Amino acid sequence: MQPIHVLKQQSPVEGWDQQDPEEAFTLPSRYFFDDTLFKAERDNIFMHAWHVAGHVNEFAEPGQYVVVDLFDQSVVIAKNRQGEIRAFHNVCQHRGNRLLENRRGTTGGVVRCAYHSWCYEMDGSLRGAPRCDRMKNFDLQQFNIPQLRTEEMGGFIYFNFDAEAPSLRELFPGADAEMRRVFPNLDQMRLIDEQDVIVPANWKVIMDNSIEGYHFKLSGPCHIDLAKLIDFKGYALTKRDKWWTYIAPANLSMNEAYGVKLREDLNPDECFFNIGMWPNNTFYTFPFSEFLGSFMMIPLDAERSLLRFGYYSANPETAEVSKACMKWMNEDLGPEDIALNISVQKGLHSLGYDQGRYMIDPQRSNESEHLVHHFHRLVFNGIHGERAR
Repeated sequence: MQPIHVLKQQSPVEGWDQQDPEEAFTLPSRYFFDDTLFKAERDNIFMHAWHVAGHVNEFAEPGQYVVVDLFDQSVVIAKNRQGEIRAFHNVCQHRGNRLLENRRGTTGGVVRCAYHSWCYEMDGSLRGAPRCDRMKNFDLQQFNIPQLRTEEMGGFIYFNFDAEAPSLRELFPGADAEMRRVFPNLDQMRLIDEQDVIVPANWKVIMDNSIEGYHFKLSGPCHIDLAKLIDFKGYALTKRDKWWTYIAPANLSMNEAYGVKLREDLNPDECFFNIGMWPNNTFYTFPFSEFLGSFMMIPLDAERSLLRFGYYSANPETAEVSKACMKWMNEDLGPEDIALNISVQKGLHSLGYDQGRYMIDPQRSNESEHLVHHFHRLVFNGIHGERAR
């Protein structure tokens, strides 16, 4: 009797990214749960990437801040008293105490360490420390908190741990204009809700699910309902180098969506719109929803991700259709997608599976998986670099 192998065969990776997309096999399943590969993603991809902090209007007043945690790092993004938006590490320079625990807030312009009352401006510069005047050769500037780079694009503030990383506009040329084309009132957006959900699935499993239309009419009832709201024949999935879009015109014959009657003066340019920026930032809108959504897949470990859903609107009062759509997203479509994510993550461990086949047609049609393949190539080259060639 042949022995039972309890470990999956480790498929070779050399040359994986040289496959013809129309005949390509997917990344081996271990790329979605192997701890060593996950650590390589952390070090080679995420620590050099741009991460969304929030919309510029979340930093309207001096002292307003947002805290973003990534792996074991925590970053404060805030407006200082000079009106500048700055990012700095969320750690006191005295004994390493974390300064801020809340996700958002306002400090009045100064953050005080709760341990020994060292006080910092909202750009990380040390303003004062008790008893420092009694210390020999104590220089306040020597203990400023290190800052991180910040940039703005599409109305949102990003930060980066890598001081040498290419700028947002170098990496995503044209993305700002594309967002402003769809959201002409982008600068007036305000945050109306945010939901965090921890999902027991690798971040790439979640991304894969979001960037293909193959399953739209084939999976759960909420996806079928969404497909009814769009002109699926016009659904186009377009890849650039480090960013991508998937867009469809709205079905303007609808008079109701998300259980709410639609107004009669529908926007003729109404659409289903998604834009993704490498590696894990997505902005979108659903047809008739009257909001801009942000969808961030934040990796926690090899098999857990934090999904952060943000909802923004330029309306003075949140429209009823927006409230209904957010409820539908949070309670219906989102859970339906999450159930698929969890099921895939379990299946990837099966001894009966290692690689599948991308369903990519020559026309790169609305049901083609070419964006998934493109995203996987970015992951593969991000992990391995030139060594894989």
